[in-house]
Formats: sequence, structure tokens, C-alpha cells
Amino acid sequence: MKNWLPFEWIVALRFLKEGRMQTAFIMGGIAIGVAVIVFMSELLIGLQGNFIKRVLTGQSHVQLLNQKEQARPLREQEAATIQAPVQRVRSIDQWQSVKKTLQAMHGVQVVTPTLSGAALLTRGGGSRSVSVVGVEAEDYFRIVAIPEKIVKGQPRLWASDILIGTDLASDLGVSLGDKVRLDTGNGSAMVLTVSGIFDLGSRGANQRTTFVSLRTVQSLLGLPGGATTLEVTVSDVWAAEDMARQMTRMTGIEADSWIHNNAQFFASISAQTTANTAIRFFVGLSVAFGIASVLVVSVVQKSREIGILRAMGITQGKILRVFLLQGGLLGLGGSLIGCSLGATGLLLWEHFARNPDGTPMWELEFHTALFGGAVVLAMLTGLLSALAPALRAARLDPVIAIRA
Repeated sequence: MKNWLPFEWIVALRFLKEGRMQTAFIMGGIAIGVAVIVFMSELLIGLQGNFIKRVLTGQSHVQLLNQKEQARPLREQEAATIQAPVQRVRSIDQWQSVKKTLQAMHGVQVVTPTLSGAALLTRGGGSRSVSVVGVEAEDYFRIVAIPEKIVKGQPRLWASDILIGTDLASDLGVSLGDKVRLDTGNGSAMVLTVSGIFDLGSRGANQRTTFVSLRTVQSLLGLPGGATTLEVTVSDVWAAEDMARQMTRMTGIEADSWIHNNAQFFASISAQTTANTAIRFFVGLSVAFGIASVLVVSVVQKSREIGILRAMGITQGKILRVFLLQGGLLGLGGSLIGCSLGATGLLLWEHFARNPDGTPMWELEFHTALFGGAVVLAMLTGLLSALAPALRAARLDPVIAIRA
């Protein structure tokens, strides 16, 4: 094999082989550094993906809402006392045309209207105050996966059907097929059949939230053809805030993104990303210093050999490339071992880190781009770390080096 290898490769490989103990230590250090970077990055990606999945399971990416009613004084008075008006359930003006405008936007996936209000759910002598949400099931279930949360019955929303939470069903002693009465504040009432019981993973939501068809709520609230909210999902969840601003400019209707509504959660995600970036930077920095220190020692140890090579007519450029190759090979070898260690650690984590019910905490995905990026980054780090020792070796005076 050496017969066709360039001169620089032959010398670089021989230097690495002769200092096999140093080579093993520095490759071990690189491997550990890359393993830490890969393991923590994949773990953070999985953790963030799991958090986002949980947050967005029960809500859309962007909501378009009617602005709240505000009282205005008849004339300007400095000491005027203005009492806030009672907020009525109002429909978005011409929401059908607004929906068409949103659907035409690039990056928008689903747009569906909802109509919600307060009501009293009664069965026998028991009653509970609930929030009734009217939806178009086919589109709404593409945003909020209610069918996956049904524990009894089916996610059917015909005109006389209602879906209720597990805690609400327990409080009222309701089971599938039972009749319940829904009374609204405007005096309207309707008897509905429980077609499904769901579990949203929150006791409060399971006690207060009910789902019926959009037309049923429109009839109950006296808003025929009305909708109080337009629920929107977008292709890039991280661009939801920018999309919300764009929607507001285009429609004149207030739009809130999931990022705005979950500001604290989003801040924690950003903090995790920043911390992970800092850890990767300092791990890479320590690897770089390790490679540089080993190669500096190698230059000192191999100064006589370098002097002989220079005396034989080997150019400074070739000597430079010899040590740059050593840095690159150390980075490549260490990174490949480190990627293997990181992948093994992730598999062990997925196997042993379990929820109380035995299911994995979250599903981990191996991103090829991350592993490839770690290898390239380690090689570049090796090359950059070898630059100073390589320049020092190339500048050695052959006479002084031979006498050393």
C-alpha cells in the first residue's frame, strides 16, 4: 500500500505509529469529546422534540382571535374612569374569506374554525361548568389528535354528539351513550349523547373541556355561521411567531403563536440550546489543545528526523503537510470512535431510561447530519490544532535540527 501513498502520508503514518502511546491517548481524548457532543446533542434534540410534541399536542401553532372589546369615553377627561366592558362571544368578521387568505400563504398546512363558549353540563342532579368547543372534526383532528386520546367510544361528532373528558365523566357518573343537557348563558339548551370519552393528560382539561360539532355550538350560542377562532398549523413550528405577525398584517386580526403563548417554555428551550452549544465549544476547545500539545511534543521529538529530511531536499511545504495530516488523521480516527461510543450510549439510554409504565421516555432518532458534522468538525479541529506545530516543524533549520 505504501508504494502508491504520497510521501507526506508515509511519513505522517510512520510518526503516528512510532508514537503509538501518544496517538492512542489523543485519539481517546478526541473520541470521548466527540461522544459527549453526539450524545448530548441527540439527547437534547430528542428532549426538545418530546417537549414540543407534548405542548403542541393540545393546541395549534397559530390562533387568530377577535380583539377584546374596549370602552371609550365620550369626551377626553384626565380623571375619567372607564369601566371595562363585558366580553361577549363574537364571531370573526367574514372568517371564511380570512380562511382562504391564510390557506394561500406559503408554509400554512391546516386552517380550521372553532367556536367556544361557557356552558353548564347537566346529568340528573349533577352539573358542571364547562367550556364547550365547536369544531369541524375532520380538520380540527389534524391539529389536535383527539382520536388518539379517546379512551372509550369513538371520536364521532354528529349534530347530537358530545365528547367529554375522563374526569368530567367520573364527576357526573356519565358513560358512553348517556344523555346530557348543555345549557348556555343565553337560555339555549340541547340534549346531547356522549359518543366518546377522552384523556388529554391534564385533570383540569379533562374536567372542563368538551367538544361538539361547530354547527351545534353555533346554534347554542346564537351565532349561525360564526367562529371565534381560526386555528392554524404551519410547516415550520419555530417560524410560528413570524408567521403570526405576517397573518396579522395580511388580515388585520390578532394572531398569537404557540411561542408567544408559551414564552417561559420557549425560553427554557433556548437556554438548553445555549448551554449545549457552550458545552460543545469547550469540549472542542479541550480537544484542540490536546492535539496541539501532542504534536508540539512530536515536533521536538522528531526534530532530528525533520532536519535530515530537510537536508535531503524535502521542502517546507511537505513537512507542513506531514503534521497537518497527523492532525487530520487524529481527528478522523478519534471522531469515528467517538461517534460509535455516542451511538452506543444513546442506545443504552433508550433501553434503560424508562417511564413508570415501562415505555421509553422519548424516542431517539439518529441524525446522520449530526454524526457527519461531528466527524467533519473533529477533522477541522485536528487540522487547525496542527497548524502551529506544523509551521514550527517546517521552519526548523536543518543544521540546527540535526545537531540537536
